[in-house]
Amino acid sequence: MSEPGGRWFTGLRMRMAAAFTAVALLAAVLASGLSYVLFRRVMLQRSQEAVVTDVTGTLARQVPAELPPDVTGLFGKHLAEILGSVPGRRAAAVPVPLDGGVSLPPRGALDVPVTREFARRALRRTVFQRIVRGGTPYLLVGARVTGYATTADEPWRMTPPMVFVSADLSREAADLRLFTRTLLIADALAVAAAAGFALLAARGVLRPVRRLGAAARALGAGDLETRVQVKGDDELADLARTFNGTAEALERMVTDLRAMEAASRRFVADVSHELRTPLTSMLAMSDVLAEDGDDAARLVATETRRLGRLVEHLIEVSRFDSGAAALVLDEVNVADAAGGTLDARGWTDRVTVDGPAGLTARLDPRRLDVVLANLVGNALEHGRPPVSVRFGPAERAGAAGVEIVVADEGPGLPGDLLPVVFDRFVKAEAARSRSDGSGLGLSIARENAALHGGTLEAANGPGGGAVFTLWLPRGEGAGPS
Repeated sequence: MSEPGGRWFTGLRMRMAAAFTAVALLAAVLASGLSYVLFRRVMLQRSQEAVVTDVTGTLARQVPAELPPDVTGLFGKHLAEILGSVPGRRAAAVPVPLDGGVSLPPRGALDVPVTREFARRALRRTVFQRIVRGGTPYLLVGARVTGYATTADEPWRMTPPMVFVSADLSREAADLRLFTRTLLIADALAVAAAAGFALLAARGVLRPVRRLGAAARALGAGDLETRVQVKGDDELADLARTFNGTAEALERMVTDLRAMEAASRRFVADVSHELRTPLTSMLAMSDVLAEDGDDAARLVATETRRLGRLVEHLIEVSRFDSGAAALVLDEVNVADAAGGTLDARGWTDRVTVDGPAGLTARLDPRRLDVVLANLVGNALEHGRPPVSVRFGPAERAGAAGVEIVVADEGPGLPGDLLPVVFDRFVKAEAARSRSDGSGLGLSIARENAALHGGTLEAANGPGGGAVFTLWLPRGEGAGPS
């Protein structure tokens, strides 16, 4: 399973691989640095010891314990020739002053210059120094012989000279560069291999995490039977077992809640149906009593009618909840349907209707009547005139439809009521202990709109007043607008 495009470089897999690669790079750099330092030290020390040993060995072999008189110059030339005969080396011999001073080799005799301090130290013991000149490393060696015999009256006639040798270390520097390149190549290969192994390891580690993620998404989408396979005894296996246990508990809980909800819906539906029959008789008798009765009889008749409307609304809600609500579609002239709704309830003189006379749609006329009656009735009860019904053709998401707007000039809907105005048992005047409405009318209206595949929205107009906008698809075979 690959990472989504935008997350491939920022996902957990890449971060784990980057961390593993960084550790491998740090280890490779430390190991290579240590190897470079040790190799450089060993190589330079070997070259240094080879040159110094050769110089001191040559002096020991070539300088006898007793020199013949007056041979210092010739003997110095002889030593310079022997010591300078090795490729990459140059040598120079200078006499040792008897006054305690120092003598320096002629300029150009060696590859590097000799300082007085270096020559002074070479008088006492064999010394060496690494010098870089013109980008080329050299080893400068200074030495003299001390184990020889002299005469008491003429020591200057048999004093051996000092020798200075410069050795070119270019070969060692080239070997060191080659070793450095080898280390860099090895480090690059090691880091690349580490990155590859890190990606493979991260993939193996994250595969169970991805399975858990997919299972969690399926569980969130409503598939309560989702479970993940448990492998091994590590932390990820414990997480998988915990997920499975949580999913099982959630499935049991949701199943119980669904059963309780279904039972409550059946209870409401059964009670509503059981109440309908006696209420029908009560309505008939209360109407008869209210015609010739007193105020008490008329109050009983009013409350009985209110109870009847509540029972009818509960029955309608139970149909929506059980999925038993169905559409009976027909070709409906919207203007005629709106006029019929107002005329049947005596609202014709209180409500203005505006829209094209020939606009038709394939709708359920009974359910359209329920929606319009609820919207107009709310506007008349809670708003102020004028109340208007405007309708016309409207498209949404490329689908042809009909838009019906019911508006009034009242105070409008309170801000805290707008988000819940279509919820069940929500009333515009919730503080009142009694109300003619059941709090189900707008909820039923929205359910009827949704059953058609439409929408019902509530808002406040720019000049005040509540505005309800109903949109319904016109359906196939609808006439012209």
